[in-house]
Amino acid sequence: MNVRRRLIPALAAGTALAALSACSTDSAAAGDSGKFDVVASFYPMAFLAEQIGGDHVSVTSLTEPGQEPHDLEISAKQTAQLQESDAVVYLKNLQPSVDDAVAQSEIKTKIDAASLTELEKHGNEVGGHAAEHDDHENDELAGLDPHIWLDPVRYAQVAEGVGKALEKADPDHAADYKANTAALVKKLDALNTEFETGLANTGTKVFITTHAAFGYLAERYGLTEEAINGLDPESEPSANRVKDLEKMAKADGVTTVFYETLVSDKTAKTIASDAGLKTDVLDPIEGITEKSRGKDYFSVQQANLKALRSALGAK
Repeated sequence: MNVRRRLIPALAAGTALAALSACSTDSAAAGDSGKFDVVASFYPMAFLAEQIGGDHVSVTSLTEPGQEPHDLEISAKQTAQLQESDAVVYLKNLQPSVDDAVAQSEIKTKIDAASLTELEKHGNEVGGHAAEHDDHENDELAGLDPHIWLDPVRYAQVAEGVGKALEKADPDHAADYKANTAALVKKLDALNTEFETGLANTGTKVFITTHAAFGYLAERYGLTEEAINGLDPESEPSANRVKDLEKMAKADGVTTVFYETLVSDKTAKTIASDAGLKTDVLDPIEGITEKSRGKDYFSVQQANLKALRSALGAK
């Protein structure tokens, strides 16, 4: 996900036109549902809140389906509704406008997913995403890879933290939150096993993506992500970069250039054409749309596993 981000302070976003979309309801506004109202920054956070909260929560996402989350400019309406919610689940330093709004809000329960697991620097992430924002360049999270949800193990750790926070914030339903968290973690453990088994024996361990989102996933399963760093998804890759990727592809038996659903596939197709490779989708699951290969986190992850197995020559 490359730059083109015009980030503005949350409380100065009065002219922004972004509309609030509800994940679990079509029109319920945060703070007015009769349930425990949770605002989530984008899909992976909303999914956790919905799975753990169940019928006791009303979850509203600040990022609309199909909207590139890194580009989010939170509106004045969203800021006001954030103030009225009971809790917020977000990932600090991924969406600075959300960080600003959360910091200035008086919400009692602020659940930062970045604090619930260990973040790392991955080669193509250093200097990217949050590190590009001047307002956050001195933040302790700057330069760290935020894509923790793509690793089922780290995502499970976050789920456990979210569950405990909801238990504390809404003690009347703590038992249900605890049970739902355990069920979700069990499913994530099973998904981890699927990935471990499915990627254990492959012809190559290297894959190419247009977005350096899969560092944690690659690390977890012994793979190497080669991302096309520093390129706008809609721009032509440099001749030198294409040449380097072509050499690497031949040396490591790479067959496929992966692109994602929320941005143009132009870069991937350009590189694939010049290097004689195929293209396929590897979804960073930052939002679910009609183009997604699945209807929720688990089905999209299974589609990702299938795509990786095919590209890597799994046996």
